[in-house]
Amino acid sequence: MKLFKRILLVDDDSKDIEMTMSALSVSHLVNDIQVARDGVEALDYLYRRGKFAQETDGYPVVILLDLKMPKLDGVQVLKQIKSDDNLKSIPVVILTSSRESKDLETCYKLGANGYVVKPVKFADFVETVREIGVFWGLINEPPPGCGRKSS
Repeated sequence: MKLFKRILLVDDDSKDIEMTMSALSVSHLVNDIQVARDGVEALDYLYRRGKFAQETDGYPVVILLDLKMPKLDGVQVLKQIKSDDNLKSIPVVILTSSRESKDLETCYKLGANGYVVKPVKFADFVETVREIGVFWGLINEPPPGCGRKSS
């Protein structure tokens, strides 16, 4: 059986979403990229609530999480994920424009697996996301329950 690797991208900026999806898709790093546009939608996806209630596939192999979002910010989402026994083993990489040391420190204390500041230049952004995708989508072995198996 082959493991289909899925990334959950949580970001409210449509340009960043488009660039991230493009960088991951062009590199053929994952089979599926699920997008959540705010923290509430991300948790709905992970807990299979609302429009995701029928979702039966495993958890994503990594969550790329922005910090500055409406409804529920990335720190609150990270705190919820890492405090839940069913979710805490899912790797979470903060992908944000925030260079604030307070955000960096808080995220690592809450259990973030990585903290990446979004590069300003388009080419640098694409390369950074591609490298994240290579590591988490190809090199890293995901925790049990992440991804889905196909025959």
